Amino acid sequence: MEDTERIDSEDVEHVAELARVRLTDDEAEGFVDGFNDVLGYFETLDDVPDDVEAEDDYQNVLRADEPEPSLSQEEALSNADGTEEGYFVGPSVS
Repeated sequence: MEDTERIDSEDVEHVAELARVRLTDDEAEGFVDGFNDVLGYFETLDDVPDDVEAEDDYQNVLRADEPEPSLSQEEALSNADGTEEGYFVGPSVS
């Protein structure tokens, strides 16, 4: 990766500020290395040819998407901490 494309600690601190996340200098440096590693992986993808044709011997190895019986509403709510009028109830978010 070229030096002009590298993420530096100022970039990390700017993103952390936007996200309202406090980072120590050591944490920021760790993110610098991590972000640059990820960007390096994306550069590796640039080397993959985009004109590759699929061969005929490929097959779908996933199961068919068939409808199956599901839980009743009573069964689905049976282990919930809180329910109200047939719905799950969670803690309120302020």
